[in-house]
Amino acid sequence: MLDPAAPQLVLNSRALHVSWLPADPAAVAALVPSGLRPRPDRQVFLNQYVVDDETQTSGFGAYDLTYLGVSLSGVDAPGGVNPGGWWTHYVTSSERVLGYALTRGAPAAPGRTTVEVAGGVLVAETELDGVTVIRARCRVGETGHVVSSGHHRYFTRRNGRLLSAVYPYLAEPVTPFEIEWVEFLEPDHPVYALRPANPLTIAWGFYSPRASFAYPGGLTVHPGDPTLRSERADGELARAGARANP
Repeated sequence: MLDPAAPQLVLNSRALHVSWLPADPAAVAALVPSGLRPRPDRQVFLNQYVVDDETQTSGFGAYDLTYLGVSLSGVDAPGGVNPGGWWTHYVTSSERVLGYALTRGAPAAPGRTTVEVAGGVLVAETELDGVTVIRARCRVGETGHVVSSGHHRYFTRRNGRLLSAVYPYLAEPVTPFEIEWVEFLEPDHPVYALRPANPLTIAWGFYSPRASFAYPGGLTVHPGDPTLRSERADGELARAGARANP
């Protein structure tokens, strides 16, 4: 098993990354744990990507993955451009990546992601338990000369603690780019709570056939973690008791 404290690098994945306003904002907000706050507009994000060859990673090997979740307020990534995100679902074809993610607190499950482009049309699908639960379709052009770069910050929970890490990325998005639809196909599956509003309202999105990023080494306990607040309160009470009873 990979050491969950070790950083990992991924080069040139084929990635569709998109965010939308949800059909059920209350259901989306309910997925966010105490200690974190969803954005007022309850934005949802989705990343579906494929790593075609083991030479593109520092230790993961070839794999595919989908993660999605809820954008947050007050915990932006460095630079203040990208909001922090709470992962609600994390689906991968790789047992190695699955074990690594679970140990870091991600809500990881086995599944399959495909990203296919033909005739200027991209179709990305996510499969869980042998059933396709998400399908996105986009119109895509050629890779441009603009490089998008920055950081994302994602939160997980492990042993009752809220953890976060900052993930640097570089991507070469295509242009033109148009999202035609994002479908959630299984109303009885928990992931359905994150489905887009109708009409589809996109906050941002891109497709890049060359998207690179890193999983940083280590995780940071979030200062707003309710467990930390409880421990601080217990400590203050203990110190007050000690002062009262010298």
